Amino acid sequence: MEENEPAERPLTRIQQKNRQTILEAALEVFSQHGFRGATLDQIAEVAGLSKPNLLYYFPSKEAIHVELLSTLMDAWLDPLRALDPAGDPVEEILGYMRRKLELSRDYPRESRLFANEVLQGAPRMMEALRGDLKSLVDEKATVLTRWTTAGRIADVPPHHLIFSIWALTQHYADFDVQVRAVLGEGHDPYAEAQGFLDTLFRKLLAP
Repeated sequence: MEENEPAERPLTRIQQKNRQTILEAALEVFSQHGFRGATLDQIAEVAGLSKPNLLYYFPSKEAIHVELLSTLMDAWLDPLRALDPAGDPVEEILGYMRRKLELSRDYPRESRLFANEVLQGAPRMMEALRGDLKSLVDEKATVLTRWTTAGRIADVPPHHLIFSIWALTQHYADFDVQVRAVLGEGHDPYAEAQGFLDTLFRKLLAP
């Protein structure tokens, strides 16, 4: 910061509340319509604010989207960060799968926001995908390879094992309407999925 440059003032409580209200509204709109289909007018309406008021906090639709994605990426990486190299291999991998399934259950809109961004070519988060995400996946793939070499789990391609966990857990958030339509009333998709995926991965990982 330059010597004569004024320090940025912290947000007031009302400003913090309005900013969070905008982000919550944007999450709802983006998860339904994607980045291209969403408009600032829609976000402002859901937030209960005027468009000029919204633009006071965020200069553009893209700025709101980037803010949501940066927050989401950190939360998305936490379940994989928790995979412990010193733990029991099968239980650690199953624990990761369960954490990802819980994330889909508890944050379906965030999952769809992420999926929509990736389907559009990830123009606003490619740096994060090639940076933090790739580094963490490569780190944990090394752990999986070490477990395989030691004969503690079956010889499976580590990156594709992680991809399969993503696909089989995030599906329940991204295709929630389809899943519930097919299963019908009286089913808990996530409880049923956990039991099935536990069995699937235990059999796959057995050395």
